[in-house]
Amino acid sequence: MPLYDYQCKKCGATFEVQATIKEKVAGLKLACPKCGSHEARQLITAVVTLHDGKEFSPPVCGHNSGAGCCGG
Repeated sequence: MPLYDYQCKKCGATFEVQATIKEKVAGLKLACPKCGSHEARQLITAVVTLHDGKEFSPPVCGHNSGAGCCGG
């Protein structure tokens, strides 16, 4: 089940929410564990996958990444 990272808009605390994609699409009922606020923004996190049992991270695009990277 995927983990989603959020940051509270009121106190700035970060927290994780575990939910299925179906639950996420339907709308999550978020509550900051520190202050209880229901207003949070989702943080973008890196994706790590396993390939033949070894950790693999997709390349990160930068100004020297070359053609084809990130749609460039």
